[in-house]
Amino acid sequence: MQYNNRSFLSSIAPVTKHLLIINVIMWLATIVFLRIGLIDLQHLLGLHFWKGSDFNPLQLFTYMFIHDTRSFAHIFFNMFSLWMFGSLLERVMGSKRFLFYYISCGLGAALVQELVWQYSWQSILLSQVTGPASATVNDIINAINNGQAAFTMDEFYNSLLTVGASGAVFGILLAFAMIFPNMPMYLFFIPVPIKAKWVVIGYGLLELYFGISGNQPGVAHFAHLGGMIAGIIIILYWRNKGTLRRSNGFY
Repeated sequence: MQYNNRSFLSSIAPVTKHLLIINVIMWLATIVFLRIGLIDLQHLLGLHFWKGSDFNPLQLFTYMFIHDTRSFAHIFFNMFSLWMFGSLLERVMGSKRFLFYYISCGLGAALVQELVWQYSWQSILLSQVTGPASATVNDIINAINNGQAAFTMDEFYNSLLTVGASGAVFGILLAFAMIFPNMPMYLFFIPVPIKAKWVVIGYGLLELYFGISGNQPGVAHFAHLGGMIAGIIIILYWRNKGTLRRSNGFY
């Protein structure tokens, strides 16, 4: 009689495993460094608005390995989704292609978030400053530049920050739904299975709704959509090139 003595980590595909480990290590390091007063990795490596002095192009990459230290749920659900879907997709795509896909979705999410900030920073500024109802954005900026506010424009720009692997994870969910569209999925609050394609379409519509309505502030909903957009572009390109065929799971 033979026994399978494979450990939990050894059962995870290599790139997925290393992504999980890196994210957890970075989350723990962020907590430790904050407590000893060494450095704020969230501020240093998180994605800032490009107008701020704290922005660095490398943040388009590094932000996806940093998670909010105030919320265990943030890293838990991202890593749970990466573990749940990542290994299967990595075995379908191959490790190198999966890593390329994951990083590309994260970069796509970052670029979309920068575009959203570029479009919405004025309305965000108006919501943070109290003044006459007739005050325009230029009036507010002039007041800030004249020292009539508690912060400078650069401090405001630097306050626009996002972190987390959610954009890349949403890209993974999108890939799973495209490769295994009819795979049944079970959600915590729905007692019946739902096909993967409908689950992901529902997620996408919810993210669009929350992003437009602003009913769930503090979450980068458009970045999530950016990860999905990058994912669908890449997978459609691969499928049209014939590098991922029906035999690999496409339907």
